[in-house]
Amino acid sequence: MADSDPCAGLEDGPWVLAHLGQSLDGRIATASGKSHYVTGQENIVHLHRLRALADCVLVGAGTVAADDPALTVRYVPGRNPVRAVIDPMGRLPRDRRIFTDGEVRTLVLTGTVDGPGERFVLPARPEGIAPADILSALRGLGLSRIFIEGGGRTVSGFLQAGLLDRLQIAVAPMLIGSGVPAITLPVIDSLDSALRPPCRIHPMGADVLFDFDLRKNS
Repeated sequence: MADSDPCAGLEDGPWVLAHLGQSLDGRIATASGKSHYVTGQENIVHLHRLRALADCVLVGAGTVAADDPALTVRYVPGRNPVRAVIDPMGRLPRDRRIFTDGEVRTLVLTGTVDGPGERFVLPARPEGIAPADILSALRGLGLSRIFIEGGGRTVSGFLQAGLLDRLQIAVAPMLIGSGVPAITLPVIDSLDSALRPPCRIHPMGADVLFDFDLRKNS
């Protein structure tokens, strides 16, 4: 087990880090989308530390629709990051907390001009908005430390595109069974093609955090 700080190296940018909390069987929520809470309090505090270190916290529309998160820093000292949500089809309603609480600037990366939030229209394909276009838009706003907090499809898209510097997965000692998967990548024929990046392991209460360094992926 590693004994170093899982936030080490994040004081300076630029970086793109993604985090997911999952069960032992690789689920981040039930089939109906309930995810409060897969991981324990220690990991929730860790998420708030990551937010406080980031310029921007980025999530997919599914996360906002299912969880209605605030995406602010509450459990640790620090400033709130800019909030950004990927909503290619402009399906999120105006009553979501990120659009109504007035806590911090909220960006919507979308293919449509109509809807809530400060909207940035980007090319939207059937599979969504390209991760590279999203990062380019955020960096164009001076946001260089990007924390991708979910969900599984969003994190998987950035991982597949090779745009993550670090990936942290907190594994909780529970079995959900059927539910929303964490990481989903294209099928491979051999384990020789599997990702095997360097990893540090951190105990986090009853959970275990795996911290992958994708800049050194072998």
